[in-house]
Amino acid sequence: MSWGASSLARTYAVVNLGCKVNRVESDAFEGQLARRGFVAARSGSADVVLINTCTVTSDAEKKTRKAVRRALRDHPDAQVIVTGCSVAIDAQAIASMDERILCASKQDIPRIIERMSAERSDDRTAARTGEAHAEQRVRRGVKIQDGCDNACTYCIVHVARGPSQSVPAESIIEQCAHLLDAGVPEIMLTGINLGAYGHGGLDLAGLLARLISELPLREDDGSLRARLRLSSIEPQNVSASLVRLIADAEGAICRHLHLPLQSGSSRVLREMDRSYGAERFMEVVDLLRSHIPSISITTDVIAGFPGETEGDLQETMDACRTARFSKLHVFPYSLREGTPAAERADQVPPQVKEARARMLRTLSVELRSADIAMRAGTRELAVVERAGIAMTESYHEVSVPASCSPGTIVSYAF
Repeated sequence: MSWGASSLARTYAVVNLGCKVNRVESDAFEGQLARRGFVAARSGSADVVLINTCTVTSDAEKKTRKAVRRALRDHPDAQVIVTGCSVAIDAQAIASMDERILCASKQDIPRIIERMSAERSDDRTAARTGEAHAEQRVRRGVKIQDGCDNACTYCIVHVARGPSQSVPAESIIEQCAHLLDAGVPEIMLTGINLGAYGHGGLDLAGLLARLISELPLREDDGSLRARLRLSSIEPQNVSASLVRLIADAEGAICRHLHLPLQSGSSRVLREMDRSYGAERFMEVVDLLRSHIPSISITTDVIAGFPGETEGDLQETMDACRTARFSKLHVFPYSLREGTPAAERADQVPPQVKEARARMLRTLSVELRSADIAMRAGTRELAVVERAGIAMTESYHEVSVPASCSPGTIVSYAF
């Protein structure tokens, strides 16, 4: 398609699909657009629509195509730029949907934005306004790692994202310092395989130690000015040094971890090609709870993986109760072409998958209530996200007085 001066782009819309890493990347794209003078479209049609896609499951692929069709319909004159994992897997299939679509790798997006900016008149006021708006969200993410060296049999992300690679510590510190200067009270460190972080001799624990040491996370009186949160970490990457660091950080690193279980059946975990069994997972949970008694642990669980039996499901539910998770993110298994699990003949019927997912979601409500009850009589620091709503350290959304300003840290009594 033509990118000539006759197609001057002034407003933009960013559509984000998928994981927290995608969210961080989409935030970065918004920042780049804003710094180049584009402004977010508040209503009506945008001149540029950028869609950051997900391809982890067949359902994710359907959502990607739906989002692209909607962008084409709702923004009839827009340049529609599609990037992300779906593009990495099959750009041609997406590009063939409409001639207005430009498929691009994430690495190419800054160059495309720069080129569009050069083809239009500059607007420094719009740039400043847009950038300020981009900083307003109280919880912001910093991507410290990308890619994955694992190859779980249900997942294609390692193909879309490539091998693990990590961001230098100096760049991470600089990004975090910028967010702190902007008044962001919670920074979430994200990655496709966050626990695999490794750069310049630092592992994840070493990086966190530097962040705690070099960032102004506390006021002069020792009170917390801002905190760090880890997004999701695989159980095999939870080291003793990482546990000790979180325990000793006194809230500067949130005492909350998202620890994906996927299944409580060791047999199913082997068939998923996960690098741990149910017993090893529980050893990690025990290590965390012995050093950090107040820790909140959330998890991912797949319902209806090929070959899963009622007995496997029961093992998963028992494991969730034993681990005392504070929330389950439940995903009915979604067949993804190109993965080993998709080739299996023992697919679980859709109605059975949905029934098992409902059982796990009911259990999640039960476990969440139990975790809140366990915290009765205690206090936690909570970041006010919007009027009347805050997020506690343990990752519970709670109600606070409407007079509490978004972006402030308050003490919340359970």
